[in-house]
Amino acid sequence: MKFSMNKLIYGALTCCCLLLFASMNNVAVAQCSGGETELVLSSTTDNWGYECFWQITPQGNACNVGMIAEGGNGMQVGCNGGGDQVATTAQGYADNTTITESGICLTIGASYTLHYVDDYGDGGASFGLNLFGFDLLSYGGTGAGGTFNFTVVEPQAYDVSGIQVLSYSYVQPEAVDIRGKFFNNGSATITSLQMSFAVDGGTAVTGMVSGLNILPFTAFELSHPNTWNAASNGDHTVVVWMSQINGNGDMNTSNDQASRTIAVGPGIPDLLDSYLVFTPMPEAILSVADPRDLDFHPVLTRNELWVVLKSTENAGGKTVKISNAGNGNQTSLTQTDGNAWHFMSLPTGIAFSRNENFATSPGVFDANHDGGDAFTGPALWSSDPAIYAQPSGGNGSHLDMLHESPYSMGIAWEMGNKFWVTCGDHNEIMSFDFSDDHGPGNDYHGDGIIYKYPIPGYTEDPQHEVPDHLVLDHQTGWLYVCNSQQNRVIRINTATGTPGANATPHEDVAVYKYMDNFVWESYITTGLDEPTGIDIVGNHMIVSNYNTGDINLYDISGSSPIMLGVIPTGSNGIMGVKVGPDGLIWYVNSVSDQVMRVEFGPVSVNEVEEAVVLNAWPNPAGDVLNFSYSNTMNLNNAYINLIDISGRIVMQEYFGNRHSVRMNIGSLPNQVYTAIIRSDDHEMFVKKIVVQH
Repeated sequence: MKFSMNKLIYGALTCCCLLLFASMNNVAVAQCSGGETELVLSSTTDNWGYECFWQITPQGNACNVGMIAEGGNGMQVGCNGGGDQVATTAQGYADNTTITESGICLTIGASYTLHYVDDYGDGGASFGLNLFGFDLLSYGGTGAGGTFNFTVVEPQAYDVSGIQVLSYSYVQPEAVDIRGKFFNNGSATITSLQMSFAVDGGTAVTGMVSGLNILPFTAFELSHPNTWNAASNGDHTVVVWMSQINGNGDMNTSNDQASRTIAVGPGIPDLLDSYLVFTPMPEAILSVADPRDLDFHPVLTRNELWVVLKSTENAGGKTVKISNAGNGNQTSLTQTDGNAWHFMSLPTGIAFSRNENFATSPGVFDANHDGGDAFTGPALWSSDPAIYAQPSGGNGSHLDMLHESPYSMGIAWEMGNKFWVTCGDHNEIMSFDFSDDHGPGNDYHGDGIIYKYPIPGYTEDPQHEVPDHLVLDHQTGWLYVCNSQQNRVIRINTATGTPGANATPHEDVAVYKYMDNFVWESYITTGLDEPTGIDIVGNHMIVSNYNTGDINLYDISGSSPIMLGVIPTGSNGIMGVKVGPDGLIWYVNSVSDQVMRVEFGPVSVNEVEEAVVLNAWPNPAGDVLNFSYSNTMNLNNAYINLIDISGRIVMQEYFGNRHSVRMNIGSLPNQVYTAIIRSDDHEMFVKKIVVQH
């Protein structure tokens, strides 16, 4: 199989697939008559231009009925050759060639049908349509072909259509950036816009955006100058539109609005210190085969956990979607994409973007499995059940793929469709930005942006079995990377570095360069035994050890990590780890073939969360430490225990009838302590205390 689909580029017409161009061999150049306009058609073929055939007829006519123009491989493909796979290079269009042709006269106001056929059944070219002197439409093809209708209508000067609300679909109560994707369907270049949004049908919030230079018939993204104060939890409908263009009203109001349902809800609570106080209790959530990594869907209230399974190289990996994960009504769905053998071969990692796409990293050298050059890398997928693992085009349901990182042993999300990957074959950390995805089953990769970060001494598992997972701390911009073979965690400051020399790609991409002058360091170098899984919540980081099954807990609030303790799971083979929406640790074990969750015992999570009303100050503390608790809590015979990193009680103070106490801690050594409030009817975590004299 080959991969020859081109992505849809937004245009004035709404079609799901391919459109147009003309052949110089089939269309005579002529002056159009009154009531007609000239159609100028351009195309860029891919590696298999000979597979393409097209024909234009009056709208509704079958192919070969009233043919106006046609081109491509009519001898071997023609109207009925879609998917036959018989075409040869001796016929049709040349490969990787851009063709611009003119001379097709069409009646103004009339409608036409383009019949597109692809011999292989996976599309094969990108096409442009120029009418009235404007590049009105651009399309990429899919599948064995189809029919597409268009009407010859002169564009209006001012017409902006709403395509998509780009704001994330799940947010915490906060000020939310309202961002949208739009298309300039008008013939005027846009220099200013009046942008509006409304929430749940409420009053419109309007603001002006100026200093623009948006050319006719191009897509663009724009943020509203005001934010939405998302104060109330629940689902909210957000609508965005443009009401003024260069000071003029929109001349076509039927296509203005784009909308999205945005859920407002809680974030992930930081309860990790509680594992050092209460007994960790690993429990099996689901038995699966060959799990490697896991991640939660970014709409946290869905409590939807995705697990990626290794499977076999030729069959390709699988995913398991666990709905209502860990609850009594939990269900699971195992899925395999139709082309997983290439796009998800021996997957090692999975990472969600907040835009609800996810990406996977392949633990294979060559995803074509033909003994040739390395040709593999991370793949982008939609979590939409109507798209993922459903038939689409000729290349399965993947949204994008960049083929530059053999033996990718882990993946982490940064922003939009940008991800970080550990590349074992290159001994590098790499960033991959898919930019705009090419759509399900297509293969346009020309907008891919890739940077290579060589790390001295970095090597991956020579058996390609133990992943090197990684995670980005979005608060600080540090990327933390497990390096299992050197028993260390390294980190890269993603805000540093300058693009350097070009690298040689296996396919055409926008950028493929080495990154120079970036800041990195070996962050954790002791206490690890094949570190493989990693995650961050708040100022805490957890790292799983493949050989022991232990999970190390660190405080990363300072310039150097502080080891807080070890959370045992009791079984080696642990790989990916994740802090779930419930604040608990979830992980996969490749030896026991299970998805696991670490509970607290003997208390419940609700009891642990109740500790949020307890206070300790100053923190970090010097010689004196104060504690207080809320008057709404009924604690009998309450007292505070201060526990050091070894689990030893080093100081105790009783509340008596008071709601606050003071400890003199001047004699305690500098380190991180855990404070526990206890009483006759409660035992709960207060918080970590950093002592710095």
